[in-house]
Amino acid sequence: MVFVLDARKRPLMPCSEKRARKLLAQGRAVVHRVVPFVIRLKDRRAENSDLQAVKLKIDPGYEATGISVVRVAEGKEVAVFFAELHHRMDIRERLEARRARRRSRRSRKTRYRAPRLDNRRRPEGWLPPSAKARIQQLLSMVEKLRRWLPVAEIVVESVKFDTQKLQNPEISGIEYQRGELFGYRRVREYLLEKWGRRCAWCGREGVPLEVNRVVPRSRGGTDRASNLVLSCRECAEARGNRLPQEWLEELKGSGRDTDKRRAENIPKILARLKEPLKGAAFMNASRYFLVRKLEELGLPVFTAPAALTDRNRARFGLPKTHYFDACCAGEVRGELEIAAEYVLHFRATGRGTRQMCIPDRHGFPRGHRSRHKLHCGFMTGDLVAAEVPRGKYAGRHVGFVAVRASGYFDIKDFRGKRVAQGISHKHCRLVQRYDGYSYGKEVAAHSSSQ
Repeated sequence: MVFVLDARKRPLMPCSEKRARKLLAQGRAVVHRVVPFVIRLKDRRAENSDLQAVKLKIDPGYEATGISVVRVAEGKEVAVFFAELHHRMDIRERLEARRARRRSRRSRKTRYRAPRLDNRRRPEGWLPPSAKARIQQLLSMVEKLRRWLPVAEIVVESVKFDTQKLQNPEISGIEYQRGELFGYRRVREYLLEKWGRRCAWCGREGVPLEVNRVVPRSRGGTDRASNLVLSCRECAEARGNRLPQEWLEELKGSGRDTDKRRAENIPKILARLKEPLKGAAFMNASRYFLVRKLEELGLPVFTAPAALTDRNRARFGLPKTHYFDACCAGEVRGELEIAAEYVLHFRATGRGTRQMCIPDRHGFPRGHRSRHKLHCGFMTGDLVAAEVPRGKYAGRHVGFVAVRASGYFDIKDFRGKRVAQGISHKHCRLVQRYDGYSYGKEVAAHSSSQ
């Protein structure tokens, strides 16, 4: 599918790739954007065109959001476009790193930066920065699609998770008021009884114990009670911020008795570890906020329960994917036809950083960024096509460029893997400027009914 704009850059109905090639060959259209591919007609205006009803359906998610564009015609719905928006997962880590650097700077003999304690209040409807960033990325994507498609209404799946029932499906009544810490005044008191007042890793007793996370916070761990254990100082320092599985592989090759006991206890600790509920908490906190923001766009917004999505997906025999969930959100009138062959992936990568100093892990400067983002006419994140005449990377490479002041760039694919290194800017041709997203495409999954 190809997006189509009129002579005044207003959205028209999309067309097929074959139709777009004919329009370009006849000189009736010009290329407006490369990824996603958008053409602009020079001899057509929206007021002189017949536009069909187009629905934008959204399946919000914690790591990825499914998007589907559905055309309603002749008593059936036709899915003409699939997309997945992959959210940024590093917001919290970046904020914590910045906070740590600011805190360490106050104790050094540098420019004083007064701490901000209770001089800020959270406004009504406040969301954590990581959740708010996901909402903003989705709203940005909706605005992009509205510029390329004549969207008439928005359908968004609204899900509410019962976090206690996710852990215990048989819970009911007063049991909702009796969580894991019921009967304990402090978390430390609960952990002392749970682990028998001994180190959970090596099993030693009679030593000073401290609270330790099974999955470190730097690796995505939380302060949930099931993720906390008691540890002696020796085990905590020996483990560092490694995951239990990583530490277990190292301990298997050690002949020390302490390491053998640690290797025996790690599987027992992992067996008592419960799955984190970060994704469910995000969906519960942001579902109303998302709907309010979508309503501010001025289009009709309809919410749909997850049960209706599951029923529609089973009715049409579609596999479980983000974009098929979005396609089945809401009431589907008549039959559903899948006309989209590909899924376009949008990966939010941000627009760089304003921080000029590059610190090490202790907060001390180890380098400084250039004041100029543009080098030899290219900027990091630009989509380029490189024709390398000779050498190790001889051939044609298309990807996202990482620039250097020397003029020799690296080219990476959609997932950030480097496909070429040290390519001269003379061999690169700009395809599309960087807009905060990287793009990829894959073939859509087939339904079981096809």
